[in-house]
Amino acid sequence: MEHTTQVAPEILEAFGLRPQGAATALTSGHINDTFLVEDEGKWILQRINHFVFPSPQDIMENITGVTEFLRAKIAARGGDPDRGTLTIRKTAGGSSLFIDSTGEFWRCMTYVDGASSHETVESTAMLREAGRAFGEFQSLLCDYPADTLHETIVDFHNTPVRFAQLREAAEKNAAGRLSQVEAEMAFAAQREADGSLLMDLLREGKLPLRVTHNDTKMSNVLMDNETGKAVCVIDLDTVMPGLTAFDFGDSIRAGASTAAEDEADLSKVHFDLDLFAAYTEGFLSAAGDALTPLELQTLPDGARLMTLEVGIRFLADYLNGDVYFRTAYPEHNLVRARNQFQLVREMEEKRAGMDAIIQRYL
Repeated sequence: MEHTTQVAPEILEAFGLRPQGAATALTSGHINDTFLVEDEGKWILQRINHFVFPSPQDIMENITGVTEFLRAKIAARGGDPDRGTLTIRKTAGGSSLFIDSTGEFWRCMTYVDGASSHETVESTAMLREAGRAFGEFQSLLCDYPADTLHETIVDFHNTPVRFAQLREAAEKNAAGRLSQVEAEMAFAAQREADGSLLMDLLREGKLPLRVTHNDTKMSNVLMDNETGKAVCVIDLDTVMPGLTAFDFGDSIRAGASTAAEDEADLSKVHFDLDLFAAYTEGFLSAAGDALTPLELQTLPDGARLMTLEVGIRFLADYLNGDVYFRTAYPEHNLVRARNQFQLVREMEEKRAGMDAIIQRYL
């Protein structure tokens, strides 16, 4: 949905914009306020939600470093950096961030014309293209010094920490719901020992630290309106140091499921190996050469552990009284947790099939 609105002149002036008309508010986002401004081109103006992201400066340092690196890499490969990644428009003072008179944080970037984001996967071809986009993201950034990035959300994909948070939620039992989730707690407990697999391999130096996107959902890939091909990866607020398996796994968690993550009828919730194969084909066609053999071997672990991690986060929030995830009804987070655990079960059952698909690239 879109509607026109006024943006304070001080913000437009800070980025050297003289719009031809009122700004257009784009209301598809859930966190930041986003506006389209036309001034000798199209520009995206965003107000960063600094309650969700308490350190906008760190976020913009990460984004600026990564996008400038990507632009150089894309140009060197003969691509178009204006479409292949985001382009940050800086203020007259050379900053990627502007703080207005009310203390709000703003940024500006080019609008990528002729491309759209999609909330859901509409075909296996689209899923394959999404995989290729995130694989290309990994490939282009494989030699970026990941340890120089800010960890803007500490322990975001640290599964052992998520288990600790679940135990704490159970001990407090703030919403008095613990007696309702005995089966789900047992399911999680049976898998806790294995939950540290990826973090242990990182700590032991067996898996390399990478630049990771950390929000690899379908809507964060722009698709060309005419060709259907992936154009670029967007929404880089959560770019941080991490593991390739994190990004791959989170995409599979959503992309290879036959149902939405809040589907209550578990008979409709299945892990689809054909969807897994489509995404994997796209991802590894772009990133395969940049990954180590152990990274490739542990991609299915990433899918399983990211799904398990999200499930225990939903379960912990249910025990805490639904204080983090937005819910539509009292059992919403419990339904989500059961949904994710069902996917984990099927991923475990179909692990041999996942390994066989990955084996094609080893």
